[in-house]
Amino acid sequence: MQQFDVLVIGAGAAGLMCAAQAGQGGLNVALLDHSEKLAEKIRISGGGRCNFTNINVSEVNFISENPRFARSALSRYSSADFIALVKRHNIPFHEKHKGQLFCDRKSDDIIDMLAAECNAGKVKWFRPHSVNAVEHDGSQFKLTTTAGPLQARHLVVATGGLPVPKIGATDFGLKLAKQFGHALVDQRPALVPLTFDSAQWEPFVQLAGLALPVLSRGSEAQAPWFDEDLLFTHRGLSGPAVLQASTYWNPGRAITLNLSGRDCEPATLQTDLLQATLGAKANADNWFAAQVPHWPKRLVQAWLNKPELQAIAGRKVAELGKKQLGPLAQAVASWQLVPSGTEGYKKAEVMRGGVSTADLHAKTLESRKVAGLYFIGEVVDVTGWLGGYNFQWAWASGYTAAHAILSQK
Repeated sequence: MQQFDVLVIGAGAAGLMCAAQAGQGGLNVALLDHSEKLAEKIRISGGGRCNFTNINVSEVNFISENPRFARSALSRYSSADFIALVKRHNIPFHEKHKGQLFCDRKSDDIIDMLAAECNAGKVKWFRPHSVNAVEHDGSQFKLTTTAGPLQARHLVVATGGLPVPKIGATDFGLKLAKQFGHALVDQRPALVPLTFDSAQWEPFVQLAGLALPVLSRGSEAQAPWFDEDLLFTHRGLSGPAVLQASTYWNPGRAITLNLSGRDCEPATLQTDLLQATLGAKANADNWFAAQVPHWPKRLVQAWLNKPELQAIAGRKVAELGKKQLGPLAQAVASWQLVPSGTEGYKKAEVMRGGVSTADLHAKTLESRKVAGLYFIGEVVDVTGWLGGYNFQWAWASGYTAAHAILSQK
């Protein structure tokens, strides 16, 4: 039986950060992972350049049954702290969009940095090795693994969520939480493309690949508006606007898209469109295209072919009034549509739900059920927006758990 101070299960973003911090603090740490490739989710993130944090992180960028739960960890380890670590390792990076920070080269820079930090803390690696069983005798956690029996006073679960099963995602952490009596918040794909019934989507299939800036909002009451780009696909909608809205979407409910290019209500747009008809002599098709200059021509054509708008197509602008322009304004400034589903965990960037925060101490990430047991990263019911927020939660929760353990030395 090999004895350690801390056993960390999961060598992803949160697990690597936790192991490195605990090891550098003088603890004897072991890090286990079942995958042959280290931190593959970091590697594929951000188009291979890893959107590793966001300079504008706050608790409002996260969704959870306890919206304030993430505040403590995020204040203990901020985006500025991680940026300082990146700079110490001389990794070049840039701000791409709305505070999102990406590596100039490849995501491997972040993985190599975290591995180096673990090595600096003399972390013992066990990979690829699987955990077959976990027991707790009241003072020690005893793990049966493919590397043999391991034992430690502290066990940190950093096994991630369910997205991208092809790179090794499993429900191990969720099952372990349940084994030790923790409540689970229902899990579902988040930051994921939305799909529609084939008959419903047939008019828009021809628009696949088209992108434009929009305002988007999910179905939940607390859902914020996102100012991002929308992407039409053969099966539905994607792009940052829809990925953001998907986190706040519930099956059977509508998402809302404002395609006007500005923050306005349908009534305001209707008034503006009526004003724009004064003196106009063009037909409605050409006139409408001029009102939404950021729309590609094929989107204008597809839009005016919508059943509720066909009465407008081919008409003279001078013939249009509130009766015709009201539905047009409503459809553009508040397009409500009900997805049939999502592209699932194979395309989701993160998981919503997980280990209930009600069973964890916010200041330490330690279980309220079992002393010495910690849950960090995506396995916890804390889900960030698109844009580096989920990685910052991983860094912050890993750091917080490690220093909570170090405080008990």
